[in-house]
Amino acid sequence: MLHINAVLREDDLAELHAILVEGDWIDGRQTAGHLSAQVKNNRQLAEGSAGAARAGAIVTRALEMNPLFMSGALPARIVPPLFNRYGPGETYGDHIDGALRHAGGQRIRTDLSATLFLNAPEDYDGGELTIGEGSITHRVKLAAGDMLLYPATAIHRVSPVTQGERVAAFFWIQSIVRDNHQRQMLFDLDRTVQQLTAEAASDEAVLALTGHYHNLVRLWADG
Repeated sequence: MLHINAVLREDDLAELHAILVEGDWIDGRQTAGHLSAQVKNNRQLAEGSAGAARAGAIVTRALEMNPLFMSGALPARIVPPLFNRYGPGETYGDHIDGALRHAGGQRIRTDLSATLFLNAPEDYDGGELTIGEGSITHRVKLAAGDMLLYPATAIHRVSPVTQGERVAAFFWIQSIVRDNHQRQMLFDLDRTVQQLTAEAASDEAVLALTGHYHNLVRLWADG
């Protein structure tokens, strides 16, 4: 899992909220599969609406400008962002995201899931994103504009909101490297190269590690 701070700036958040407050919100179960619909109780901005397209473009633009996201996800394709909201009593029980999504006439493999929080954690009680990772359970509630990137294979849920309202964007990424462990190793190596560069390590050492990074990408990348 990767926590990315401040994906959205304050002006991005303000523009998004202006769009969302006027949005066409529908029952989230309309977009869920048979099993997920049994545990899903939230509202979702209607896909294909003008508001969803405008809001999605703001998020996509921010992602493309975020070097930590690009390094951690190594994106090949990104499903256009969707938006949901949870009020008191609303929740989304344990589920696993579907392996494939269709967008823009393309079939996209969901290697990674992402949740981008759009309002402050003090705006609501409950509503934690809860993710299982082996024997460990992570409960996540981030600042407005922060994002969590995690394997789409993980069982996860949104705990019931008991007060206030939780608003978020969510989407999926097909990575050029589909294996989670290989992608994590590449991310760690990339961060090491950046750290050594910042510490003015020898050009020869940095060049060697950079070469290893790109050779591993060639070895592991799809296509």
